[in-house]
Amino acid sequence: MRGKFITLEGGEGAGKSTQARLLAEHLRNLGHECVVTREPGGSPVAEALREVILSGAAAPLGPSAETVLFAAARIDHVVQTILPALARGAFVVCDRFTDSTRVYQGALGKVGPGLIHTLEEIATAQCRPDLTLILDLPAQTGLARAAARRAQQAADRYEAEGLAFHEGLRLAFLEIAKSEPARCKVVDAAKGPDEVAQAIWATVQALLEPAAPIAGTP
Repeated sequence: MRGKFITLEGGEGAGKSTQARLLAEHLRNLGHECVVTREPGGSPVAEALREVILSGAAAPLGPSAETVLFAAARIDHVVQTILPALARGAFVVCDRFTDSTRVYQGALGKVGPGLIHTLEEIATAQCRPDLTLILDLPAQTGLARAAARRAQQAADRYEAEGLAFHEGLRLAFLEIAKSEPARCKVVDAAKGPDEVAQAIWATVQALLEPAAPIAGTP
């Protein structure tokens, strides 16, 4: 039986990595295999491209070129990591996926929807999330969290953008949630990590019934 694919989306500092880890722990405690991954990244080639993208080295090429790089990374990620895990019945929990490209490069970078859609079709091989959790919080709060997290390290390509950019990200993610309510669930990420994790688990439980059987059960 095919596994379940869960993605976490949202602005900088929303706590996606933390919540992906907590969700995976909960699933594993119930006996499910769970693969935690991220974008850009999640496979050797994609991780190499991550360094290029987040360092800002590709920024001078423009948003369209960055979109192509994201798609190239996603192709390797889907083929090498996501599809094999789903095929063996595992849960896959991914920190960012196609919605981030739609928002960062599409809504904010002004890359045309035709190019976004075409590259998405090529890169995902029809691999669509069963559930997308959009972690929502005010942009200023997210940026403050991101700054505290990285301490003395320099901000990456996107964290370095101004407040207006990040407010635009928030609105764009909420618009996706509004347009695809069956797939997307908005979670209040301004709360503490434990409260957020509880809200996420309440949503994910609906996926458990058709998921792969728990190890050791008939």
